[in-house]
Amino acid sequence: MSADAKCGEPWRKTPKWNTKLLDDLEKETKGYTPSEGFAFTKARILMVGQVGSGKSSFINTINSIFKGHITSQACSGNAQESLTTEYRMYQIRSGKNGQPMNFRLHDTRGIEAGQGVDEIEMCYLLDGNVPNRHQFNPSVPLSPNTPGFIKNPLLSEKIHCAVFVIDGTTIDVMVENITEKMNKFKKCMNQRGIPQIVLLTKIDKICQKTETDLSNVFYSTPIKEAVDKISQIMGLPRSHIIPVKNLESEMDLNTNVSILALLSLQKMLHFADDGMNNQKGEDYYDVLSNITIFIMLAFVCLLGLWFYE
Repeated sequence: MSADAKCGEPWRKTPKWNTKLLDDLEKETKGYTPSEGFAFTKARILMVGQVGSGKSSFINTINSIFKGHITSQACSGNAQESLTTEYRMYQIRSGKNGQPMNFRLHDTRGIEAGQGVDEIEMCYLLDGNVPNRHQFNPSVPLSPNTPGFIKNPLLSEKIHCAVFVIDGTTIDVMVENITEKMNKFKKCMNQRGIPQIVLLTKIDKICQKTETDLSNVFYSTPIKEAVDKISQIMGLPRSHIIPVKNLESEMDLNTNVSILALLSLQKMLHFADDGMNNQKGEDYYDVLSNITIFIMLAFVCLLGLWFYE
C-alpha cells in the first residue's frame, strides 16, 4: 500500500486493522452473552433489506469467518425477485462441530415494491410470532391463524436488534415505495424499542481505493457521502450506518473483510442488549398493568358479594 493511500484523518476512527484486531473481535463475539438480569442467553437480530442488497450474503460472510472457510448456507445471489422465500433463523457455530454462539441471525424475504413483507407481517416478525422456517405465500397473508403462529412469545423469542441492508450502489435510484416501506418498518421498531442499524453493502463498487484495499473504507470520501445520504433517507444517526463488503468473489477468507464484518456484528450485539433492556421494561409494565386490572376486578367482585349479602 502506498504511503499516501491513507492521507488525512479517517472520518470514523477504529482500532488499527491487523490480525490482533481480528482475533480480539472473534474472541469478543464468541464470548458474547446478553446483559445480566435476563433468563435467556441469545440475542436475536433481524436482517431486512431490498432484493439483492446482500442480507443473506452477510449471514454467509459471518458464518464463513467462524467456520474458517467460505460457506453458502443462506441462499444468496442476484435475482429480480427475492431468493429468500422463508423466514429462517441461523445459528453461527465456531468451527465444524462447535457450539452455537449466543446470537441468532434471522433472514426474511426481501423488500419489494409490490410484494414482499408488509407492515403487519413485520410487526409479527418483530414480536416473535413467526415460527422458524415459515414459508411466505403472497396469496395467503400471515395472521394469527397461520399454522405454527406463536401467540404469546417470550422476550427471548422477540427481535432485539433490526438491521436494514442497503446496496450502496443503488442509493441514488432507490424506489420511493421501498424507502416508504422501510420507514414504516422503522416506525414499528421504534414503537417496540428495537434499535436499528443500516449495513451499507457493496462499498467496493463505489470507491476504487476501497476496492483495492478495504482498509481505506473510513478514509474514503465517496463512502462517507453515501453514509451521509443513507442517514438522511433513513432518519438514523450516521454512527448507525456501517459500510461492509460481503464475501462474494473470494475463494478464501480475507482479513479486512472479516474485520469490517465483525465490527458491524459487534455493533449489532451492543444494540441488541439495548433492545432487550427496552423490551424488558415494556414487559414489566404490561405485567404490572395486568396485575392492576386483576386486583380491580377482584375488588369489584368482592363489592358485588358484599352488596349481595
